[in-house]
Amino acid sequence: MSAKKVIMAMSGGVDSSVAALMLIEQGYEVIGVTMKNWEFEESGGNLSAESSCCSLGSIENARMVSAQLGIPHYVFDISDFFRENVIDNFTAEYLKGNTPNPCVRCNYLVRWDTLLEKAEILDADFVSTGHYVRTRRNHQTGETELLKGVDADKDQSYVLWGLSQGDIERTIFPLGDLKKDKVREKAESAGLRTSKTPDS
Repeated sequence: MSAKKVIMAMSGGVDSSVAALMLIEQGYEVIGVTMKNWEFEESGGNLSAESSCCSLGSIENARMVSAQLGIPHYVFDISDFFRENVIDNFTAEYLKGNTPNPCVRCNYLVRWDTLLEKAEILDADFVSTGHYVRTRRNHQTGETELLKGVDADKDQSYVLWGLSQGDIERTIFPLGDLKKDKVREKAESAGLRTSKTPDS
């Protein structure tokens, strides 16, 4: 019986690196993917900052970690889609005096749509991310519930509230039961180049 195939969203940070490692250890066939959200030549700021999930440096880190883990890695340019669905909305809302969270909108409108689309193309069974959240099957309702991660300081369930049942049921969250310090320890033990990458 062939291993289940998983598309792993690689941000270039320690969390997604360790999540990918854990999936491999659990017997999954893992494919790393990174989304390019910006046209770097058109944007300002520090393009190579390792703490940024959208920087050139983070894409290179993701590529190098994937090579360390022995998994294929693909970069998908979604900059136009990201600008139209996240940046333009954020700008419009901000000008109205609102303070939207772009990460929430990015997750349910951009990231998961893209991951699941690529999963279909690459014939993958699941997608996965390095978010600190857990899931649990509710046997009374038949639904899969999204729960806070064990690490209260790193819990990210609040940015994933927009995910649909279909999204959640096809997603694996390997880090939900771990504390951040254990994730870093695991990265250091495995010699991953992202073990000391700053938190984003």
